[in-house]
Order: sequence, then structure tokens, then C-alpha cells
Amino acid sequence: MPVNSNSANQIVPGISVTSSGQATVDPSVSDVLFDLALKLEEPTNLPVDVEHVLAAIVLAARHGELDSDTPLSADDPMLAKILSGHVKTVFEMFDGNVGRDD
Repeated sequence: MPVNSNSANQIVPGISVTSSGQATVDPSVSDVLFDLALKLEEPTNLPVDVEHVLAAIVLAARHGELDSDTPLSADDPMLAKILSGHVKTVFEMFDGNVGRDD
């Protein structure tokens, strides 16, 4: 039976990604993503926004650095450390452009 490209896999509670790479964010994690973006600006010295954080979370999950059952927390220093490296990668590889063009 073929895999449905629309079926989403949870990478962390509140965030799922389809096999085609489309991310779905539950409104319950929006504030955490915003808080993480603010928290990551200083250590990365980059203008981090929610889309950068989301991209970093997806990259970290693909590298096996996040547990799909552990909720995100802006107060988790280990999470911030993991994500800051991936945020830098997003800026290096994509010049910070991760969202759709308007």
C-alpha cells in the first residue's frame, strides 16, 4: 500500500510534518515558538522569527535530537542550544528565507 503523502508525522507535540515537508503547527505551541524565537536571537546574533524556529525544529528532529513525545519549552536551555545551531544552519544555507514568498 503506498504511503499517503498527506499523512503527517508528529515531530514534537503540536508540530507535525508530512512526507512532502509541509509542517502543521497546532495553535497551542504558537506562543512557545515566538518565545523561542526571541530567546534564540541573542545566542545566534540573527533576526530569528517563528519560521526560523520551526525550520530548526524540523532539522533537529531529522537529526534525532528531539523526542517526539517531549513538549517544547522556551525555558529549556538544552533545547535552545540544539536549536541555535540549526537556526544558524538555516541562515547559512537559505539566507534566512524559509517561508513562502508573499
